[in-house]
Amino acid sequence: MRKHTIVALVQDRPGVLSRVAGLVRRRGYNIESLAVGHSEQPGISRMTIVVESDQIDQVVKQLYRLIEVIKVSDVTDDPTVEREMVVLKLHVAPPARHEIVSISTVFEAKIVDVGVNSMIVEMTGTPSKVENFIEVVRPYGIKEMMRTGRIAMVRGARGHNAEQYVENNSATVPALN
Repeated sequence: MRKHTIVALVQDRPGVLSRVAGLVRRRGYNIESLAVGHSEQPGISRMTIVVESDQIDQVVKQLYRLIEVIKVSDVTDDPTVEREMVVLKLHVAPPARHEIVSISTVFEAKIVDVGVNSMIVEMTGTPSKVENFIEVVRPYGIKEMMRTGRIAMVRGARGHNAEQYVENNSATVPALN
């Protein structure tokens, strides 16, 4: 099975996230990553869903059946900018801290907290760069880890401009002033 990145514009209403996740689950696909947040247009949220499926067209068609879904695109083969963030709490004794600082500098990560025997590091980058960072610091002892879902945006002029759906489809999504 192939991993696909789907970007969807949805109405910002209670229960939409649950309905989208439930629909994908009922089709028997595992959601590897799911990130959702406000878009540039009030009342519309943007979702990025990473799912393993050989029948991604079926997933996209089913998502369109949800009333709150405005636009869905499989952007897997499109030129995109993808980002992910990880926050790690590492078990690091004071003598080894300089090593973590050096590694963090190479990966453009930030040290956001230092404790007696721990450090919390934040790193943002492409999903593969985040994965590489985790593997490099793993030998130091990861106490806790939180990784966001992937977010993606199509490069260039083509994309998912939420504003155009408010203006061109006012019956579906009311414009909020």
